[in-house]
Parts: sequence; C-alpha cells; structure tokens
Amino acid sequence: MAKASTSGGKSRKKSGKSETAVARRASPSGGSSRSQDGMGDAFIKLLQSPLAAELVAVAATAALAALAEHGFTSSDGSRGKRAGKAVKAAGKAAAAAVGRRLGNEMDEIRKAAKASKADAKA
Repeated sequence: MAKASTSGGKSRKKSGKSETAVARRASPSGGSSRSQDGMGDAFIKLLQSPLAAELVAVAATAALAALAEHGFTSSDGSRGKRAGKAVKAAGKAAAAAVGRRLGNEMDEIRKAAKASKADAKA
C-alpha cells in the first residue's frame, strides 16, 4: 500500500498571519502569453527536426555500444557497482557522440556560409 507523502515527517505550524498571493503583472507589450506559445511551438518544431532525431539516434547507438562493451569486458566489483559504472560510461559515450555530431554540423554550416559569401562577392 502507498503511504501518504509527508514533508520529512515534520508538521507545519500555521502562523497567525494570513498568506498573501503575488499577482502576476502583464508585460508592457501585453503579449507574454503569445510569446510563450511561440516558444512552445518553436520547441516542438525543434524536437520534430531531422537533426534532433539524428542526435537521439547517435546518442542511443553510442550508449548501447558502451553498455555492451562494459558488460562484456568488465568483471570487477559487485553487480550494482558494475551497473552504475556501465550507465555512467554509456552517458559519457552518448554525450561525446552528440558533441562530435554537433561539431560536424557546425563545421558544415561554416563551410556553407563561407561558400555563400564567396559566391556573393563574385
């Protein structure tokens, strides 16, 4: 059965003062909710982009390879410690793979920008 959640077992005492709520003010432009909607839409578009999908695939492949390598070659320590080390190695491998892929993308963008500048001058 599930227990009721408490805040560390300590009871809270209410003071005699009443609680005050802070009202949110609208921005001077009056478009705060619209800009947040725009940010949400932009984030969704980013997640749906082919680059994001490719980065997830690269990270997953690197993590899986690291887990497999660690599982086959590592025999030291207890099972829990070995699993923790394997997960840590998988995270590092995934981060390194994503970093390399982003670096390659940035290099390609720089090359394309230089070529575009050269074409515009000619």
